[in-house]
Amino acid sequence: MKTLIVSATLMEVEFASAQLIASQNYSFHISGVGMLASAVSITKLALTHKPDLIIQVGIAGCFDTSLLLGNVVLVKDEILGDTGVEENGEWKDLFKTKFIAPDDSPFTNGRLVNKNLSVYNKLHLQEVTAITVNEVTTRTERINQLKSMYNPIIESMEGAALHYVCNELNIPYLQIRGLSNYIGERDKSKWLIKETVQNANKVLLEIVDGI
Repeated sequence: MKTLIVSATLMEVEFASAQLIASQNYSFHISGVGMLASAVSITKLALTHKPDLIIQVGIAGCFDTSLLLGNVVLVKDEILGDTGVEENGEWKDLFKTKFIAPDDSPFTNGRLVNKNLSVYNKLHLQEVTAITVNEVTTRTERINQLKSMYNPIIESMEGAALHYVCNELNIPYLQIRGLSNYIGERDKSKWLIKETVQNANKVLLEIVDGI
């Protein structure tokens, strides 16, 4: 089984890459930060390598303060968090503006759903809804707006790219996210980056070992 492991930055996957012995069955790739870079990179990798599975691993901000930082989750569905129009203080996404219909491919009810998640969640990790943004959410008003509209659990800058590309190309995939910080908290001394990266990478190694 040929597995591609992608991450936005080397830091987010360096621990696991140092543990795994080079193999034809899997390879590591840095996609770059943000939806645009990730979408282009993942598409090129998918078309060139023709993988059986693509795994994205990284850290994420968390909306739910009842979840402990350092925890690792899997993403069941993705939402485009800042693609749309803001009019008179109201946020209208692609579906509210009727640019596209909620079930137009690769969306399902307005979300990018991983329909193969149950096959690969052998560790029985928590499965969450995620939102992907180009600009990290910091304003209280915007946080409340996103929570009210979509009720996401985590936020990243690349997850939707993985879901969109793999849904379109019909490639099984898995998104692993460690919870490094709470959304809106900009004091990085309160973030848990190093420990979260290691936890996410340990989960990655367990999943790869079980494939």
